[in-house]
Amino acid sequence: MSAGAHGTPWQCLAAGRASRRLVLVVVFVALLLDNMLLTVVVPIVPTFLYTTEYEGANSSVVPAQTELAPPASKFPPFSSVFSYADNTTLSIVGSSSPMELERRTGSGPPRPSGCPEGQEFLANENIRVGLLFASKALVQLVVNPAVGVLTNRIGYHIPMFIGFIIMFISTVMFAFAGSYTLLFIARALQGIGSSFSSVAGLGMLASVYTDDLERGNAMGIALGGLALGVLIGAPFGSVMYEFVGKSSPFLVLAFLALLDGALQLCILQPSKISPESTRGTSLVTLLRDPFILVAAGALCFSNMGVAMLEPTLSIWMMQTMCSPKWQLGMAFLPASISYLIGTNLFGLLATRMGRWLCSLIGMGVVGISLLCVPLATNIYGLIIPNAGLGFAIGMVDSSMMPTMGHLVDLRHSSIYGNVYAIADVAFCMGFAIGPSTGGAIVRAVGFPWLMIIIGVINIAYAPLCWYLRNPPAKEEKMAILGQGCPMQTNSYAAQKTLRHFPLTDDSDVEAENVE
Repeated sequence: MSAGAHGTPWQCLAAGRASRRLVLVVVFVALLLDNMLLTVVVPIVPTFLYTTEYEGANSSVVPAQTELAPPASKFPPFSSVFSYADNTTLSIVGSSSPMELERRTGSGPPRPSGCPEGQEFLANENIRVGLLFASKALVQLVVNPAVGVLTNRIGYHIPMFIGFIIMFISTVMFAFAGSYTLLFIARALQGIGSSFSSVAGLGMLASVYTDDLERGNAMGIALGGLALGVLIGAPFGSVMYEFVGKSSPFLVLAFLALLDGALQLCILQPSKISPESTRGTSLVTLLRDPFILVAAGALCFSNMGVAMLEPTLSIWMMQTMCSPKWQLGMAFLPASISYLIGTNLFGLLATRMGRWLCSLIGMGVVGISLLCVPLATNIYGLIIPNAGLGFAIGMVDSSMMPTMGHLVDLRHSSIYGNVYAIADVAFCMGFAIGPSTGGAIVRAVGFPWLMIIIGVINIAYAPLCWYLRNPPAKEEKMAILGQGCPMQTNSYAAQKTLRHFPLTDDSDVEAENVE
């Protein structure tokens, strides 16, 4: 009994490592933390830079000006104002400037107390904040192809754990960064960690769930982790920054990242090298496939809309709505909730209605929602456009991510590292081009025109999804299907016999015995 009792924890660990559901949990948590860190900075960075750079510079000038102010005895005798409306006299002490007179007597248009000063600084900040947000995607864009090749050679376990380590370091840097340069470095470092986590995680899911229907459902659940991170990140960051401090949300995320690392150590084997048994299709070959390019373009342009909103919406709200800090993050809450609903709903529904149709409708709704954003005059006017935007992006993501795996199964060899590197590159192009060009476009033509441009692009691209309705198989795949081979009746039926993901050491021995 004692030997059995001692062996029970190890047996549970071995069973957990062979479970596809726990692999899904690991990927879910990794995407959750990555996207919490992605969006938690959205409401923090603009107000943090405004507070430290603009207000910090002006606060050092104000005391000097007040010391040089002349004493009250040198003021002209007109130090009081008589009001004929109520027959009262208002004394003016210490100043006789016209601006001060207007402010004290209530004449002139009053400026709302919540509106920040320094409109020129805020206009220039659009570009700087956009570049900072885009740095993560730009770095990820460069690293993704290398990670895709690396997963084909050493498997998914080690890259997944490397991603956790880099994300933890980036989160700690965000917590203690006090300048734009350090924030920029932390954001770029996050791009490297995100590349390892997302490419390895999605490739791992595609290799575990070989059935197309199950894979679509699993991808929808995993993207639910992404959606939940986006959902929690911006409101969590704005509230914590307003009432606790700038470092607090990042320290909480660093603690959660440590828990994720412990989960990976238990479920995965980060020290084990497990290369793919067959050679995967090269990146160049996949990039020549027009159907993969159409699916990648849908992912890119649909996410580019929300990527342009991240650096520009907060500053536009500060300028036009005089919104407090906590509202800057809450504005993204409807989009996050609806994205969470959309990814989970259409992960299964998209297979039934047709993933191409789901993506086509989604891109159309993305465009319409973006066109409606500038019509809002307060935070409540943003609820419906942002909710429609999030729901539509969830439709596109939950339909196109499994489509990428299906296209590889149908037209290439069923090795998924490179194709999900392309999918992640599509995301990154949206989040790199969006923030970096969005700030410059706002500076040139204004925020409403930015929304019109990206909205029209999404509506114009939507009909291209029709070409994904019935993609043809490659000639080699058709020849195999024509031979009537029982092991190849489905493009990936041979993989379906492996019901458990080979995460344990015993799996290698079992594979040799099967051979």
